[in-house]
Amino acid sequence: MAAVTNQTSDLQASRIVIVGGGPGGYEAALVARRLGADVTVVERQGLGGAAVLTDVVPSKTLIATADWMTIADGAGELGIRLPSDTAQATHPSQGRHLVDLEAVNARVMSLAAAQSADIRARLEREGVRVLLGEGRLDGASRVHVHGEDGEHELDADVVLLALGSTPRVLPTAVPDGERILTWTQLYNLAELPKKLIVVGSGVTGAEFAGAYNALGSEVVLVSSRDRVLPGEDADAAELLEGVFRSRGMVVMGRTRAESAERTADGVAVTLSDGRVVEGSHVLFAVGSIPSTRGIGLEESGVRLTDSGHIQVDKVSRTSVRGVYAAGDCTGILPLASVAAMQGRVAMSHALGDAVSPIKLRTVAANIFTAPEIATVGYSEEALKAQNSKYVTATLPLARNPRAKMLGMRDGFVKLFAHPEASVVLGGVVVAPRASELIFPITLAVAHRLTVDDVADAFTVYPSLSGSIAEVARMLHHRAG
Repeated sequence: MAAVTNQTSDLQASRIVIVGGGPGGYEAALVARRLGADVTVVERQGLGGAAVLTDVVPSKTLIATADWMTIADGAGELGIRLPSDTAQATHPSQGRHLVDLEAVNARVMSLAAAQSADIRARLEREGVRVLLGEGRLDGASRVHVHGEDGEHELDADVVLLALGSTPRVLPTAVPDGERILTWTQLYNLAELPKKLIVVGSGVTGAEFAGAYNALGSEVVLVSSRDRVLPGEDADAAELLEGVFRSRGMVVMGRTRAESAERTADGVAVTLSDGRVVEGSHVLFAVGSIPSTRGIGLEESGVRLTDSGHIQVDKVSRTSVRGVYAAGDCTGILPLASVAAMQGRVAMSHALGDAVSPIKLRTVAANIFTAPEIATVGYSEEALKAQNSKYVTATLPLARNPRAKMLGMRDGFVKLFAHPEASVVLGGVVVAPRASELIFPITLAVAHRLTVDDVADAFTVYPSLSGSIAEVARMLHHRAG
């Protein structure tokens, strides 16, 4: 697609006000400064926003700790023994390894704070002004800030709204931060939950359910659908649910949580089918809502969807001239990488640099469970829904020589390709570190490579990435 160019290059000396310091906000600020603009970032929590302080960085750090537990649990299969090894414990992670959750959470929050400080330091080095406080849009060209050091009125030639989102809360299960929790409150726990009920089997619910199961908690996962991860590749979701069950997790499908209340020593969750599940803690992971209400958007003419998200076009413009939006508040894709790209595109467009609209088809996504699930390009469900021609091939991870050496059994590599043009249309990787393995498939999708292009590239032997080339070779006679 030809580049889109905004001819308003005179805006390069403009005043840019960015409300929100998450990935969409701070990446936009860096682009705007490089293009010569005067930039102010308004952030209510701290630089990095929820992605750094309460969401992506903390959760993935916690999950990284859980990964070590999973690896350690499999050490015996590789012939590694500890002098204290005795009979197998009921829960493998309780046999030799104990989790100090208070220490784990202290490390999690320390890393998040350090990342936030690094982002702020970089912005300030680049000459970006940072104001901590609440920003409110006052028309198309002014932002009012209720800050830590008083009130500020910021005039702006361009405003970027990177407002983020907050966890959705059920009125019948109001979080108390102690037993009834959202994912932002988990890091306050000093002890590992004895029995954690996770409500919601989407990405967030699955990630935390898997992590706490690996850390040693008894976990019950409540899903309103017939399987976990209902929006993901069916084969991947089925495999992951099987792994969850094999590790002792209880998965309760096709039922909803109606309410949750405190008991003498825990919680009781009432389900839509009348059952009551008791546990020590409950985590509600039932989606998020955009942080767009009550800050002057509608009064300023910014059009919102019925769900409260800001309507934007492919270069992040809102319905108001000079006002852009990026990140979770737009409802495009709730990924830090997408938010950052939206912010960069918005500033380039606003300041007259050449940009291309975001191509969501080339966005790679990853679910940080064990094993991880990474995807890019068209899904099989999407290909079927639009009656597209495609061929597919799948190779189990257990057949990969490197995986055998590492004791990896659960996972696979799957590719979709056009049957005539042989172009790679999409792919799924289910494996440890699938987030790293998806990159070559992302390159193939982004640059319209054929299966033969992928198959003919050299891979290291032995390597997990060798399975990607092998699947491409499997498609050689089915495509083209």
